[in-house]
Amino acid sequence: MFRFNARANPVPSRTTHNTLVEVLWTVIPIVILLVIAVPSFKLLFLQLNLPAADMTVKATGKQWYWSYSYPDNGKFEFDSLMLKADELKADQPRLLSVDNEMVVPVNKTVHVIVTGADVIHAFAVPSFGIKIDAIPGRINETWFKATREGVYHGQCSELCGKDHAFMPIAVRVVSEQAFATWVEDAKKKYARDDVVPPTSVAAAGQSLSR
Repeated sequence: MFRFNARANPVPSRTTHNTLVEVLWTVIPIVILLVIAVPSFKLLFLQLNLPAADMTVKATGKQWYWSYSYPDNGKFEFDSLMLKADELKADQPRLLSVDNEMVVPVNKTVHVIVTGADVIHAFAVPSFGIKIDAIPGRINETWFKATREGVYHGQCSELCGKDHAFMPIAVRVVSEQAFATWVEDAKKKYARDDVVPPTSVAAAGQSLSR
């Protein structure tokens, strides 16, 4: 009121209508955005450029749990459901522990194929820096490489229904020897038959004819 009234400033500043200033505040931000954009394009490309994988795990989101299969290690698949409060052990965190963990070897690049069986889910494990949608009818992929053994937890990060908060992800990272032993046990425990044996088909036909 005292410094910028008409009596104190008979000739007002023309800064708001200064052509040079207006050009500068338009051009400089554009240049800054271009400088940021050029390396960003490279990062976006590298983000989708998966490295050579040592193994593949398929994660399928279902209402409301995860199913895992290991295409490179045999025809077996298992479900991973959250443990209830009365099923937890002393060292298992609540709402994050599961009955069957996803098991991978340490220091190996793991290629993760992600899809959904019913609605959109999201496979997210913050410790590995991965988060990707599991969409029905579509295959998405990501990868990680765990350098330390242990159990790493994640959750579905998409609002997928009433039990969205109760479908955690647990990844157990073990040594190569322990992983090989686990695979052999999993082949027996979670064996899956993709093809119905001919004898079963014949028996079914005979029962229908009767």
